[in-house]
Amino acid sequence: MANIGLYWKRFWHFIWEEDSIWSWIANIVLAFILIKYIVFPFLGLLLGTKFPVVAVVSTSMEHDGNFNQWWNSEALCEDRVCTQSQFYNMFNITKEEFKDFRFSNGFNKGDVMVLTSAQSIGIGDTVVFFAKDGRPIIHRVVSLDPIETKGDHNKAQIMTSQLNENNVSRQDLIGKAWFRIPLLGYVKILFVEIVSLFGVQVR
Repeated sequence: MANIGLYWKRFWHFIWEEDSIWSWIANIVLAFILIKYIVFPFLGLLLGTKFPVVAVVSTSMEHDGNFNQWWNSEALCEDRVCTQSQFYNMFNITKEEFKDFRFSNGFNKGDVMVLTSAQSIGIGDTVVFFAKDGRPIIHRVVSLDPIETKGDHNKAQIMTSQLNENNVSRQDLIGKAWFRIPLLGYVKILFVEIVSLFGVQVR
């Protein structure tokens, strides 16, 4: 028992008091393990999704300027140039209705979004879903039958073999955005960029 106490004391000193590169690395590894295997599963259980927290890694939900400037900015209505206003009017979404949506002013690359269950979604909700290539996408719901989405910043819906926003499967839904933490996601973005320099891919 005395030896166990001694080892524990040395370990505690190494983690919390020692100022070395190995102690720093050990702290990062411990933080990763705690977050991935304890904090995330607990949050997932609490919020009803396997992916309770996601980092925004693209600009597809950003708004240029204030709301009115974005609302009147350029979009594509099928095969013609129009405005964001005209695009959403095709889905019977008015300016007043859009302003009442959660995250009506969009959000930015580098933000962290806390998610809840996507079992119940409505027009205007921002959802996270898997594209065909496994990438998580975070866009706004513009139609429910079938489920259609669009990134606020995008001029039109994306319709490719890897991402068809005209028909999003409920099975591909990950969660619904509930809460936003600005800029915290840059921790993940910078980490991914650094490890990619060594040829490692992180999702």
